[in-house]
Amino acid sequence: MKKWNEYLWIFSALYLTLGFFNILFAWIGMICFITPLLLSIIGKGKLYCNSYCGRGQLFELLGDRLKLSSNRNIPAFLRSKWFRYGFLAFFMTMFGIMIFSTYLVFNGSNNLKEVVTLLWTIQLPWNWTNTSSVSPWIAQFAFGFYSVMLTSTILGLLTMIFFKPRSWCVYCPMGTMTQGISMLKYKKEIKQINEE
Repeated sequence: MKKWNEYLWIFSALYLTLGFFNILFAWIGMICFITPLLLSIIGKGKLYCNSYCGRGQLFELLGDRLKLSSNRNIPAFLRSKWFRYGFLAFFMTMFGIMIFSTYLVFNGSNNLKEVVTLLWTIQLPWNWTNTSSVSPWIAQFAFGFYSVMLTSTILGLLTMIFFKPRSWCVYCPMGTMTQGISMLKYKKEIKQINEE
């Protein structure tokens, strides 16, 4: 019998669908951003990645069960430390730019841009969704965060098609961060044991 967490792929699919029709649903994606970090900080390692990541499950479903994956091994350079940490740095830079754009709308320096940006370059007008019920900065964050989530999903789908279904998991920024946090906690614990 399947456990409840084996159906979290539905959450990922629903998130992308709801965000398409109402961009404000993008805020729900913060759960996928904060939860893995909190779990690794309290010592649960990569529990989120291994058991609760709906996106990984979605790629597995599409790749394995629906046979959309070529099932080839991921290239060594995508698994390398320099690529994973380089991609994390790039990803966090883009996230920082998104936060800064939100801040500029919050303080009135910029107007709300109702645009979703794919792969950090392709701007798609997204003005059919009604954002008048919230402050412009709340909507701006939603547009930016949905852009990040949609871009990372597209990258994951591409690597799923060309390689194994969960190839995205190898270089996922959240996975790299949780692994880094776990390694730091482990080193700290070893140091404490050695000092006793």
